[in-house]
Amino acid sequence: MVLLIAVGGAAYYQYVYHPRHTVPPEPAYVLPNSLEVVDTPAEVRMVVGRLRSGERVEVLLRSHSWTKVRFAEGQTGWVEAKNLVDAQTYDGGQQLLKEIENLSPQAVGHTSAMVNLRLEPSRDAPQLAQLEEKQRVEVFGRRLVEREAVAAATPSSTETPQRDAWYQIRANTRAGWVLGRLVTLDVPEELAEYAQSVNLVAWLVLSTVEDGGQQVPQYLAADRRGTQEFDFNHIRVFTWWTKRHRYVTAYVESNLNGYLPIRVWRVGNVPYFRLRLVDREGHKFQKVYRLFDTITRPVGTVEGWESDALPASAAPRRRRARGR
Repeated sequence: MVLLIAVGGAAYYQYVYHPRHTVPPEPAYVLPNSLEVVDTPAEVRMVVGRLRSGERVEVLLRSHSWTKVRFAEGQTGWVEAKNLVDAQTYDGGQQLLKEIENLSPQAVGHTSAMVNLRLEPSRDAPQLAQLEEKQRVEVFGRRLVEREAVAAATPSSTETPQRDAWYQIRANTRAGWVLGRLVTLDVPEELAEYAQSVNLVAWLVLSTVEDGGQQVPQYLAADRRGTQEFDFNHIRVFTWWTKRHRYVTAYVESNLNGYLPIRVWRVGNVPYFRLRLVDREGHKFQKVYRLFDTITRPVGTVEGWESDALPASAAPRRRRARGR
């Protein structure tokens, strides 16, 4: 009788269970920073390998909450399914990484706790990685997202929707979205005093000035005052006064409805920067500025947020020639 049960169980596994759970080898990627590979998903098991975040494996078999994988040089073993990212999600993360490769980080900071890196700014979006506490990150964007409503016993239409601020970040070779409240921005020491009185959200180096054999950065700083709707509504340019060896405010502008990222580039030796703004009707445009020595001046606007063109008004010599 025991023999018949054993034979029946083996036959069921061979002809029913195994075919249903076996999948054609497909790629997947490791989610946590460190992942143990074991010889069996049974209660008593032995570690046969260890994988790192982002490593590629081949999925061979799925069994409830466990996945059999091929890794390294043909080795096989089992890992918990929740610790793998499918190829489509991984490729989405790589696309995010490519989209920001030519942008300047708006700010730098670190995670204040272990945080999930998401493909999109949503708590329900696919997870790309787990970032450890104090992981250094570069910030490229921000987005306000309304939380999904939680069913209440007596729903009220007058309740203000709750929203989360998300940061688009890069951490080493990973890019994605994290909850903004889990990121602490690391303001440069030279701007720390200014940041004490404002909500500083971005700072970018426009140029450097030589002083005593050292190159001192000159900054564009953006902050947000009295609103959550926009990424920033106020900017300030800090230039270096070599005679006094200290920073001075060279330009200030308020009442901006601005969104990250801020773009900085150079034409010859002249730094330019452009802000992504909206007017009261929600019309998108860019405002372009130029820093010449220590003087910052707006040079015009450009329609939309995608154009890299300079405003026509950025060519003052030709304009003067026509006026003669």
